[in-house]
Amino acid sequence: MPVEETVERALVVMAHPDDADFGCAGTVALWTRAGTAVTYLLVTDGEAGGDDRTAGAAETAELRRAEQRRAAEAVGVHDVRFLGRPDGRVTASLELRRDIARVIRRVRPERMVIPSPERDWTRIHPSHPDHLAVGEAAICAVFPDARNPHAHPELLRDEGLAPWTVPEVWLTGGPDPDRFPDVTEVFAQKMAALSAHGSQIPDPAALEQGLRSWLSATAARAGLPEGRLAEAFRYVDTR
Repeated sequence: MPVEETVERALVVMAHPDDADFGCAGTVALWTRAGTAVTYLLVTDGEAGGDDRTAGAAETAELRRAEQRRAAEAVGVHDVRFLGRPDGRVTASLELRRDIARVIRRVRPERMVIPSPERDWTRIHPSHPDHLAVGEAAICAVFPDARNPHAHPELLRDEGLAPWTVPEVWLTGGPDPDRFPDVTEVFAQKMAALSAHGSQIPDPAALEQGLRSWLSATAARAGLPEGRLAEAFRYVDTR
């Protein structure tokens, strides 16, 4: 299935640094090549990630923010924002919904990518509790919060942020995907983005082999020709 028509602005909301690069960096590279301005919003700084416990949380958070900014540049994303919520302790609270709605009203995206709030029992690893919580908070921020002038009234009253309706959302990491962008031509950019996360991925070559296999299987599932690579999403019309 081809990538949809080009939009001016897209917002990717994820739980941790590297989530976007695993889940959608190839598709993001296609969009930025086509002229879409993409913003990344990371709910946490990823300070609980990795097996190296010699660094403190603040040092790890600083490192992972820097890695994410480099990874974003590799796929043409120049606007990366962080909410600084505690890694591993995210909940779909009203406060998180408000903070995501704030960014939606500022960026005014025509398309969003978020983690699926549904657990996929056939492939458990994408269903990290932080991912599920961010997915739930983000879809609630899309509908009804960001478009409703009476939701989080301080956003309009105190910050002058007018309501905004996001027309479409692409879910990643969940069950029943129905959109499979062909990312074969931008796979090198996806790998460059992932390789920027040195604190989490010590052996990018080994990751590349496994990732090619996974994306090849996804492409085959979508009916793409042999040798192609694809990412997977579930499309939601949110107009």
